Amino acid sequence: MSWYALQHKPGQGDRAVQNLQNQGARCFYPKIQVEKIRVGKRIKKLEPLFPGYLFIDISQADPLWAKLRSTRGVMRVVGFANKPATIEDEVIEQIRHSLQAVSERGGIKPGQSVEIQEGPFKGLTAIFEAYDGEERAIVLIEFMQKKQAIKVGSGAIR
Repeated sequence: MSWYALQHKPGQGDRAVQNLQNQGARCFYPKIQVEKIRVGKRIKKLEPLFPGYLFIDISQADPLWAKLRSTRGVMRVVGFANKPATIEDEVIEQIRHSLQAVSERGGIKPGQSVEIQEGPFKGLTAIFEAYDGEERAIVLIEFMQKKQAIKVGSGAIR
């Protein structure tokens, strides 16, 4: 058995996975929680890590192989030169491991200590206070024996 990438129809990834699993296939459809701003409010939403694609562990001798393209939600098997492209088990395991590490971290929470990675305050330790839109974060730094709120890029803190 080998892993293959399938392209699913737009907006039908979950449907494709459900139909493949109903046929006995082992699927992997990695999703990650992202924060977006909708109508001025920050919301968390689960989105596919690879939009438009999912992975399936199957043998080409499996009778399901012939049914893949006609499965609801599936568009095609990803391949090159009319041959399906296999994906190494290690790659799939690395994706799983990375997703688990991200979910364990769970994002930055108010009151958590962070380090500023870039800009004029690079290297300083700060206290995360809140997000300010999609691109910026408000952090508190100790300056002149007082806590000062500053805004930094969301990607500039760890």
